[in-house]
Amino acid sequence: MLNQRPAAGPRTPGTATRGETVPTVPPAEKAARETAVDVAALLERGRTLATPVLRAAIDRLAPPMDTVSAYHFGWIDADGKPTAGDGGKAVRPALAILSAEVTGAAPEVGIPGAVAVELVHNFSLLHDDLMDGDEQRRHRDTVWKVHGPAQAILVGDALFALANEVLLELGTVEAGRATRRLTTATRALIDGQAQDISYEHRDRVSVEECLEMEGNKTGALLACASSIGAVLGGADDRTADTLEKYGYHLGLAFQAVDDLLGIWGDPVATGKQTWSDLRQRKKSLPVVAALAAGGSASERLGEMLAADAKSSDFENFSEEEFAARAALIEEAGGREWTADEARRQHAVAVEALDAVDMPDRVRARFTALADFVVVRKR
Repeated sequence: MLNQRPAAGPRTPGTATRGETVPTVPPAEKAARETAVDVAALLERGRTLATPVLRAAIDRLAPPMDTVSAYHFGWIDADGKPTAGDGGKAVRPALAILSAEVTGAAPEVGIPGAVAVELVHNFSLLHDDLMDGDEQRRHRDTVWKVHGPAQAILVGDALFALANEVLLELGTVEAGRATRRLTTATRALIDGQAQDISYEHRDRVSVEECLEMEGNKTGALLACASSIGAVLGGADDRTADTLEKYGYHLGLAFQAVDDLLGIWGDPVATGKQTWSDLRQRKKSLPVVAALAAGGSASERLGEMLAADAKSSDFENFSEEEFAARAALIEEAGGREWTADEARRQHAVAVEALDAVDMPDRVRARFTALADFVVVRKR
């Protein structure tokens, strides 16, 4: 069981605005880390090593799934023309490749794990966008919007199958162990998505329930990414389990930041609508923490959200109406609590690394990636 913090308490509204949502690592500590690790280069390394193998895997798909996948990954536009689109942050491939180096193996040993994790992640995005009705991802129309719901479902299924193929075709004992961890993480991810959808139809969700859901939906796959390269490199289960602990808590920090961006993020940076999570009635951490806080703002928010659930005009709400709900969440302390929780989960993740014997440069890179997760703006 996670070490939970108490629910948020009421506070005076802060002065932060949309786009200024992300918790920070202490400046001196962050500066010291950044001098040793170029995070952008680390992410680019993961993308560069994984992309050719990822493209080769996508090429196995029958038409039109191959081109629909290429559109989703940002390699082509809706007309099939090549484009240098935004393929995402590439945190998971970077972690998978880095984890191989824990064992002393070459980074390339982690590539199949990086590709497999990236395929599962994108399988989930394709299905999530359809289930959530999201029309935009990475600043352009989502697959279901362009190619239809049926293709979004089929391509998502195909990506999950490819993920297992990429690992199992290695034919090693380590590949079998890695596949088992990936499938376990995928099942947890699906559990988390099911919980997330069910919570949208409930008046109240506890902080503990929300953290469990987010641990499944985001933490499980980041945990797998943080260990899968090490497993392919021959790491024992204790080492892999400890790296998974790092990734799990990193995932909770990652999702807490996502929850902040889902309400207060700058649409120019996130590529999503303003007040995105409020429009979908998501019971994200800021909302749940605010409702659990007690006090007048919490009570007013609860009454407002209960009325929203019964409203036939919710889809036509104005910007001002969503802004009013966001203000109540902040007044009740939900925004501050979530930022604190992101920092706490970040600290737990970094502390877990102390139990693994690894080269100092590898440890520094794991730590720098954790720092990146909690200071991003998209």
